[in-house]
Order: sequence, then structure tokens, then C-alpha cells
Amino acid sequence: MDRGPIADLAANADSIVVANYGDDSVTVLRPDSAGAPAVVPVDGEPFAVALTDDRAFVVSSDIEADIVQVIDTRTNSVVGNYPLALSVTAVTAGPDGKRAYAARAGHDHVDVAVIDITADRVGTVDIGAGAGSTIDALTVDPSGRRLYVAVTTSRGSRVVVVDTETAKARKSIAFGAPIRDLAVSADGNVYALTSDLQARGVIEVIDPKTFAITASISAGTLPIQMALSADGARAYVVDYDQVAVLCTVTHEVVETITVGARPVSAALNASGDRLYVADVDGSVTAFRVAAPAPMYSPFDAVAFDAVRELAPAGV
Repeated sequence: MDRGPIADLAANADSIVVANYGDDSVTVLRPDSAGAPAVVPVDGEPFAVALTDDRAFVVSSDIEADIVQVIDTRTNSVVGNYPLALSVTAVTAGPDGKRAYAARAGHDHVDVAVIDITADRVGTVDIGAGAGSTIDALTVDPSGRRLYVAVTTSRGSRVVVVDTETAKARKSIAFGAPIRDLAVSADGNVYALTSDLQARGVIEVIDPKTFAITASISAGTLPIQMALSADGARAYVVDYDQVAVLCTVTHEVVETITVGARPVSAALNASGDRLYVADVDGSVTAFRVAAPAPMYSPFDAVAFDAVRELAPAGV
């Protein structure tokens, strides 16, 4: 894409939004269109992005503050700008696009800034105190009623469950290793990707009713991110030098994906049949993958820039 290193990307039914942190820009790609990609300049270096139907929420770091910028993906223009205090570490959005949630870390506490797009105001959900605490990931469930926040401290990590209507923390689930990413399947199960030098990568599955951990699945060496199919049957785990395709039913790696350089981010489109992988050199590669139903089917690459062939999953 000739925009330098990529920090993050997100995808929906129509668009792929790519954060080009070395170029102070965001690229909006439409894989089913013959038109050229749109490049949207932003303030500061963008490093995280969340995407709804027609809005992208991009976090960038400027000399004065971290900023959440709202991009209308229909017009490819910045329509909102929210400078925030403290250091923003992650971002997500509700399914209706009316709220964005930005994780923030201060000297001795962490919180979540709640950006109400309709009312054009910012609220705060207090998550906890403790020197060195940080939030590495957060996500909203399909109903929009629960926000899951991954908190790491010097004593371990935990997932905090927030009621989005009351903006109050309701539950905390303890983990050992740092949590790298969170995802929620269509049935509400929560998937927490953890990794450290001792346990390596593990996906912990949380029951949304009891908040008990129902499964622990080995997931690579030192993974940094994952994309989850809507039915939760497959996790695409971004590891140091590859993306592992993990069947969460059998707990087996059914395929591995390599791209031209070290992968940094992966995202599925809305229908779950295309996986986009960004690498550190600034390329995005697309793969046709098994849609949520049927669960098991072959992998084939699709035409999209430099595309790599994948062997059948064999399951």
C-alpha cells in the first residue's frame, strides 16, 4: 500500500480500515470495488482502530494528547475529534456505532472513556487503581450491553465486566498471564487470549452466565492478537511469524498462514468468509476462509493485492 508500517486494521461487510502509524494516515479499502483505496490524513500517529457499519474509530498519538478520531467510511472524512487525557491503549465500539470505548492508563489507575457520538460527550468508567496497571484490550458483546475489559497489573490480570447502561463494573474474572486480546462470539461466550514466557499462548473461554472458565486452549508461542469467527469455532491467532488457524472445538491448529513479513494484525469481514492480515512492512493480504456455517471447509486465497495460497484445512 506504500504507506509504511501498519499498526492495526479492522474490517466489516464493505470496508477494511488500516492504521498507517508511520504515515499519519488511515487507508480505507473496499475489496469488492475497482476503485482506488482512499487515504484519510489524521492528527498524530494512528495505532488502533475499531469499525462499525459506517464509522471507524481511530486512536492516534499526538505530541499534546491521544486522540480518538471518527471517520465516516462512506465519505472518507473525519467527522469527529476527541482528545483524551492519559494514555489511550485500546479502542472498541458498540454494535450500533453510537458509542466508542477507549481504554486509558494513568500513573496509578485505569479507566475507560465512553464517547457518546450522538450526544457528543465523553463519560468515564472507573476500572481500578494500582501503579503499573494497564488495559491491553476491550470488546463489547453483540447485544451492546456488556463491555469486557482486559486489565493487567503487577500481580496478574483480570477481565472486568462492565454494564454499559449503568457504566458500572459488575464482575471481575482473575487470570495469571497478561491478556493480549478479547473477543465475543455470537452466543456471548468470551475468548481471552493470554501469553507469557512461561505458559506461552492460551485462549481461555469464559461462560457469560456463570463467568467460569470452561476451556483452556493452547494458542501459539507469544501471540499478540486474534480474530474470532462469529460462531466461535475458529480463532485466527497472530503470533510472531505466522497466523495460526485454531479450531476451538477440537483445540487443534488446522492451518498456519504466513505473509511477506511479520504479521501485526488480522480481521474478518462481516460474513466471516474473508480474513485480512496486515504485516509490519505495510502490506495487507486477503484469504478466503471457512464461513461460520458450514464450520469446516477448505481455505482458498482470494484476489486482493499479493495473495497467498492456503492448503485445505484437512478437517
